[in-house]
Amino acid sequence: MSNKTENSILALLAGAAIGLGLGILFAPDKGSKTREKMKEGFDDLKNQAQNKWNDFETETKEGMSESKNDLTKTVEDFLSNSSHKTEEAISFLEEKLAELKKQNAKFQK
Repeated sequence: MSNKTENSILALLAGAAIGLGLGILFAPDKGSKTREKMKEGFDDLKNQAQNKWNDFETETKEGMSESKNDLTKTVEDFLSNSSHKTEEAISFLEEKLAELKKQNAKFQK
């Protein structure tokens, strides 16, 4: 073999040895530890999603409750106002009826 080829092979083997050494030094934990970390990460994401859903659900229920209370108050106010208007209308009609009775009594004499 030529000196150049030997140097290339030696450089390749040295590079592979250095890469293997660095890979071992900086390698992540064992597979079981990596899987456990991943599981914990997914559990954290699941818990965050569950908390956000619970917050959304609580806010929605509170909003619906407030809307229901607002609607109930609006209906009660409407009925109260309607009742007053009805009384006014009845009073107006009674006055007109009394006037008509007076006019009718004049014609009957």
